Amino acid sequence: MYGKKQNKQAQDADGTDARMTAIACFIKNNFQNLQERYQALTAQIGTKTALGYSGAALLLAWAASGIYIIDEGNRGVIKRFGAYQETTSPGPHWHLPFPIESASVVNVANQRFIEVGYSSASERGAGSILGESLMLTEDENIVDIKLAVQYQIKDARNYLFKLEDQLASLKQATQSAERAVIGKSRMDYVLTEGRSAIVAQIQEQIQKIMDSYDSGIIVTSVNLQDAQPPEQVQAAFEDAIKAREDKQRLINEAEAYANEIVPSARGGAARKIQEAQAYKENVIATATGDISRFNQLFDEYKKSPAVTRKRLLIETMESVLGDSNVVLLDSPQSNNMMYLPIDKMLGERSKNVDNTVSNSKPATINNKVDQIEPKFKRIERGRN
Repeated sequence: MYGKKQNKQAQDADGTDARMTAIACFIKNNFQNLQERYQALTAQIGTKTALGYSGAALLLAWAASGIYIIDEGNRGVIKRFGAYQETTSPGPHWHLPFPIESASVVNVANQRFIEVGYSSASERGAGSILGESLMLTEDENIVDIKLAVQYQIKDARNYLFKLEDQLASLKQATQSAERAVIGKSRMDYVLTEGRSAIVAQIQEQIQKIMDSYDSGIIVTSVNLQDAQPPEQVQAAFEDAIKAREDKQRLINEAEAYANEIVPSARGGAARKIQEAQAYKENVIATATGDISRFNQLFDEYKKSPAVTRKRLLIETMESVLGDSNVVLLDSPQSNNMMYLPIDKMLGERSKNVDNTVSNSKPATINNKVDQIEPKFKRIERGRN
């Protein structure tokens, strides 16, 4: 892109030279025509009269040579005996002819550019200019930087009269601004996320320097063509970049794992807290009920201790022996204790239980009850 712009500037310069050559040829041809007409006029009216006419014609031609036209996008700078006189806008104008005054035309619309740190049109081809491209960073590393600075002329008078070499001054200002900004930045920042900010700072610094010179130049943009470590350390820098990427990847994976596990852990903790709270409330309620029941038993115990003790004993025995399949009968008339294998008896008679119950007569059942009841009464009297 910049090579095309440079070619366009060269073409504009070639076009200007061609126009000047055409004007010179036109003046030469007209001078020859005037010379021929002068000779013819001298032959007709005499030498003295011809000299008068010739002088008037030459004076008129000299005055007409001060006419000039400024194209759109250009400015004319008028100099009188080499000193600035005025600046003219686009359109036809006239100035005192040479050698009193002269006009210089300056294009203020074109975008011009300079290359700093590299050359795209050198004899050896495009490449870095190490004396311009190598910059020292804040962390004492070296960076190879290539910049392209675009600019316009905003004041034709200052552009022509304030600086002796405008392009050299602009390049020096660019290098100065570049060193100031890069020297305050770390290498990683320059090569990665800080490019846009660095370019903006460099452009601002260049403009300040050029304004201090009253250069008549406005910097429209600064383009960072390339920024990289020197070729000698390129491999080591790529390894460092890969390590940094691995570090960031591991950080991202750890954060993703944390985002996944932390909510689960918080949910588990909340569940355990709720379970503990429920267990706490259950234990408190059970203990409160036991206390209330014990207080009631204690009140009853104070009223009739013997009855309460016996009732507690019976309830405890029912609780302990309720699920037992072994029955022991203690008869006061005998020193032997009867053992009834209820589990075996139930196993053998389980098939006939329903039939026996259904076929038993009420009188037989009542007789059996009458036979068993005295035995339980005797057992109770023996215990008492």
